[in-house]
Amino acid sequence: MDRRELLKMIALATGAVVVGGEVFLTGCKTGAKTEAGFTAANISLLDEIGETILPATSSPGAKAAQIGQFMKIYVTDCYTQASQDEFTKGIVALEEACKKMHGKTFMDCTPEQRRELLLSLEKEAKEFNKGPEEKDKTLREELKGQNKVYDFVASPKHYYTMMKQLTLLGFFTSKPGATQALRHVAVPGKYDGALPYKKGDKAWAE
Repeated sequence: MDRRELLKMIALATGAVVVGGEVFLTGCKTGAKTEAGFTAANISLLDEIGETILPATSSPGAKAAQIGQFMKIYVTDCYTQASQDEFTKGIVALEEACKKMHGKTFMDCTPEQRRELLLSLEKEAKEFNKGPEEKDKTLREELKGQNKVYDFVASPKHYYTMMKQLTLLGFFTSKPGATQALRHVAVPGKYDGALPYKKGDKAWAE
């Protein structure tokens, strides 16, 4: 599975284009704020959020892929300043939502309580993202008519959407994700259009 295909799959899974995806594909940096205000506590929290989204089963979960550290690097390098700000404010907003729902921090919650919170944020994010998506569609068309499509900058998505996207992206591009959750071939071999498939087989990674 190449990175472009993975971004498409994540967009379908989260209902939104992957934030910073094109920057990620080209290996560039946005030039936004260095470090984006991350702390060790933030990274630990993001590890637990990621593990709630992709928990360990017979294969590793998001924590095994050091997902919090991946989020820090990706947000710092690939997000615009506006998306960085939305993401870092979202860390605070998630904790506030957790205290409102359960009366305690995310780190103090049980796995069931954590899942309940994230399911509520998933619904909230779906509604929230309708606004930015409509705005972006209109702006993209305007710029296209002016032959300025490369000036388009996507609006920030809901913070939970970004966290979920980064959990999926970081995990499936990590060594544990690619070699243990997916079937991995380090060097591509010949094309086989009639390769046998058994129900339950894992997807391929490259």
